[in-house]
Amino acid sequence: MTRPRALPAFAAFNAIVALAFGTFAAHGIKDPQARDWIMTGVLFQLPHVAAVFGLLAWRNSPLVVRPAWALSIGSFIFAVDLDALALGAPRMVAAFAPIGGSLMMIGWFWIAIVALVIDKIEPE
Repeated sequence: MTRPRALPAFAAFNAIVALAFGTFAAHGIKDPQARDWIMTGVLFQLPHVAAVFGLLAWRNSPLVVRPAWALSIGSFIFAVDLDALALGAPRMVAAFAPIGGSLMMIGWFWIAIVALVIDKIEPE
C-alpha cells in the first residue's frame, strides 16, 4: 500500500498555521481575549499534528488514515475558527468551532475502536 501524501502535507500545513498564529499571538496581539483564543487553538492544533504523524507511523491503513484526517481537519477548523475570532471576525463564526471539536472527538473514538480490533480485521 502506498503512503498517503496529502495527509502529511496537510498536517505540515496545519503545523505552519499553528506556529504562525502562536508566534503572532505571543508577539503581536495585545488584547488578552484575542491572545487566549489563538493560544487555545494552538494548544489543540499542534498536538493533533503530532498525533497524525504518529498514527501514520503506526499503521498504513485506511482504518487509521481516515480518522487521522478527522483529527487533522477537526483541529484545523477549531483553531482557524478561534484565529478568525481573534482577528475580529463576527461572533457567529464561533459556530464552526464545535464542528472541529466534534471531528477531533470522532477521530479519537475511531482510533480507539481501531486499536482494539485492527489485528482481527487486517494483519500487519
